[in-house]
Amino acid sequence: MSSSDAFLTSLQSIQTNLFRIGGPILLVFGVINCVISLIVFTQKNLRKSPCSIYLIAANVVNLLYITLSVLFLILTTGYGIDVFGSNLFMCRFYYYTSYVLDILSPFYLILASIDRVLVTSSNARTRQRSTPRLAYICIGCGTLFWMLFHCHILFLTDIQEIAPGYFTCYFRAGSYVVFMSYYSLFVKATTVPLLMIIFGIWTAKNIRKVRQRRIAPIITNTGNTAQKSENPFNSKDRQFVLMVVVDICIYIACNAMVSVVIIYYQIVQNIGFTQISIFLHLVGTFLFEISFCTGCYAYLFVSKTFRKEVKRVFFCQ
Repeated sequence: MSSSDAFLTSLQSIQTNLFRIGGPILLVFGVINCVISLIVFTQKNLRKSPCSIYLIAANVVNLLYITLSVLFLILTTGYGIDVFGSNLFMCRFYYYTSYVLDILSPFYLILASIDRVLVTSSNARTRQRSTPRLAYICIGCGTLFWMLFHCHILFLTDIQEIAPGYFTCYFRAGSYVVFMSYYSLFVKATTVPLLMIIFGIWTAKNIRKVRQRRIAPIITNTGNTAQKSENPFNSKDRQFVLMVVVDICIYIACNAMVSVVIIYYQIVQNIGFTQISIFLHLVGTFLFEISFCTGCYAYLFVSKTFRKEVKRVFFCQ
């Protein structure tokens, strides 16, 4: 066996073991992460917050993504079980649900970051626009839009023979593959992280403005100077800001490699995919899936409110 063949064999072994060993671990931690987050955010003192509603929606989608898309990928890549390679319905269902759930989770995070922009505004009327009713409307309309937008996957995904006796499920060859490639490049790899960064910076600027205005000097009747505290949002809102920022940072960090791989795919698509490009794609996908499985554990580090609710729920305090 030549050195190049040995190298390719080792790459294939690494990607198989990554999903065979790391996949089930990620699956278990992901399910626990989503269940705990849902239990906490649906508590009476949190579920009325618009930001909590967005995070509930995000964790519901994360749980569905983990139990459907991630599980299928583990079975296929890690254990060699062909789940949808010979079943057209499963093939199309897998790609449709994967793409819809994949975009819904960051979409809800973007809505949550917009809500934090509203809440941290120094303008009282702007803060009043953050309401549970608006949250439900945005979630409902956004979910319907993305479900309808991806309906073409149900019709333009086929089981294709890429080698004698070897079939795989993938997008229909031709212009549709190009369309989906550019969709992934401009929406998933570019627009979504960019919007998260923009609204995150916007929220940080609002908080800085509030801190600058928090202590306002006033003149009392005796002629002495007193300090007036201005705090337009409470501690719970600040905790939600931290949780949303953490979610955004995790998503961008875990999505970075997939974004690079998508750009790389656009470069090499004319010369065909190599074993190295497939390896990078699978490793990048595994890292990306971590973003769906770690939110709860990060909340425990950064949010006092979340830690308090976890203790109260699970220790009956």
